[in-house]
Amino acid sequence: MIDNKHQSTTVMDSILYRDAFGTQEMRDIFSDLSLIRRYVEVETALARAEAKCGVIPADAAQKITELADIEKLDFDFLRQETDIVGYPILPLVHQLVKQCGEAGRYIHWGATTQDIMDTAVVLQVRDGLEVIERDINELRKILISLTERYKDTIMAGRTHLQHALPITFGHKTSIWLAMFDRHAERIKQLRPRVLTGEFAGAAGTLASLDNKGLEVQKALMDELGLGVPQSTWHVARDGFAEALNFLGLVTGTMGKIAYDVMILASNEFGEVFEPFVTGRGASSTMPQKRNPISSELMLACAKGVRQHAGLMLDSMIQDFERATGPWHTEWIAIPESFVLTAGALKQAKFMLGGLIVDEDRMRKNLGITNGLIVAEAVMMGLAPYTGRQQAHDIVYAACRTVNERGGSLAEALSHIPEVTAHLNREEIEGLTNPANYLGVTSEMIEHTLAYSKRQGF
Repeated sequence: MIDNKHQSTTVMDSILYRDAFGTQEMRDIFSDLSLIRRYVEVETALARAEAKCGVIPADAAQKITELADIEKLDFDFLRQETDIVGYPILPLVHQLVKQCGEAGRYIHWGATTQDIMDTAVVLQVRDGLEVIERDINELRKILISLTERYKDTIMAGRTHLQHALPITFGHKTSIWLAMFDRHAERIKQLRPRVLTGEFAGAAGTLASLDNKGLEVQKALMDELGLGVPQSTWHVARDGFAEALNFLGLVTGTMGKIAYDVMILASNEFGEVFEPFVTGRGASSTMPQKRNPISSELMLACAKGVRQHAGLMLDSMIQDFERATGPWHTEWIAIPESFVLTAGALKQAKFMLGGLIVDEDRMRKNLGITNGLIVAEAVMMGLAPYTGRQQAHDIVYAACRTVNERGGSLAEALSHIPEVTAHLNREEIEGLTNPANYLGVTSEMIEHTLAYSKRQGF
């Protein structure tokens, strides 16, 4: 049975993909119904604020609050009028005026369309950021657990996709954790800048309210629990741009993690795997496949949000006191960015919360270069006797021998007189043991864990 509910055109609302790229919770926050409800909330709050300031009669504000009812709106007519006007507020006000009878004459008093729309979106953003913050903190807890569990699990550290130096898996996850700790700080810091409402009138001067403008503005923000703006921001869009670029940072971190997991899960590495769920990541033709689906979705979401973050930066470039187009791009960028970020966070919590770590494979892969991964350790151990550059050249030659003839680095070194003149076999074995060349990894991990726990959740 096919009906209109099955005719979505984007992954945001698709019956197939919506829960892969988003969450119902975030879709509800940014749904049409929620947005219109926020419009009505702002209009009724404005009436109460103006009544408190003596701008409109108190009984009118009470009637507006009681009678303005989203459930009684004719949404088809609202859509039709919005198509004509280009904005939904005037059509909405037409219906609210009728709902409120005599008191309706005071609806939208002194406001302009963008005041209502901007403030409604700020209310949505406030709710969206609460969800994002909660999910970030849940992820931080997961990453703390992973870091504590695998802080001593030695593995190959890789640079330029080549073995570089030994690290531990807990060191890797602690770096992921530190990024989310910073995101947790950022979200607290940006709230006062982003969560300020807009009420400034047609050209941003509140001229229609004479000397009551700023008093009403503050009363309105108090009603809504929002910050009072420093100045009119009809064409100063840095607040929303900061919010979306913050989401770009959050999803960028998840994209980095996704890349790590996808590569480490490849057959050639086989060091970590996404949680096993029957059928997840299966192929229609290759029964052996176990594709890293959550990581792929995280990466896709990160790319989508990054595009919207750039679009939001572009929309900051606006003309004069009210823009002639850039504002409209926000209607695309803001809801989709929040939904995609929620989707990425959902995938990250699932994937990292059940991550399978193959410690044996990590140890095996650590040894595939026959000790070359700790060539730096040998060079630094030999340098006090020969000088750093000569030690580098000696070890380089030993590495070439291993690459060309096989054997281990320790064996190659034991046949070089410039080495055996200063180091016995036991010392050479010690220098070529990856577990002996982890630097201050342990201290770094403990520092990160302590900082994260002090920051709280």
